[in-house]
Amino acid sequence: MSLPEALAWIALFLVAWFWYDSAGAREAAVAAARAACDADGLQFLDDTVAIVRIWPGRDGDGQLRLQRVYGFEYSDTGDNRRGGSIVVLGRRVVAIRT
Repeated sequence: MSLPEALAWIALFLVAWFWYDSAGAREAAVAAARAACDADGLQFLDDTVAIVRIWPGRDGDGQLRLQRVYGFEYSDTGDNRRGGSIVVLGRRVVAIRT
């Protein structure tokens, strides 16, 4: 196997891992946003979250993880849209703001 071929395989593996990891983090963020809105009597709009920011961070054990901030929209009256955010470290939700 040549060096360019090996690098291509490594790049492909990293892209697949990033996609898989991001899908899990996004699912956790959607579930947390839905639960937070339900708990506060708010309407979770569009049933989705959008990535706002991503950077490396460390969890409580000192392990390097990707920390992502997702934005979402909710309504408290049914006639408006307000923004909220969720911070996910790895696949663990660490903060929610509504």
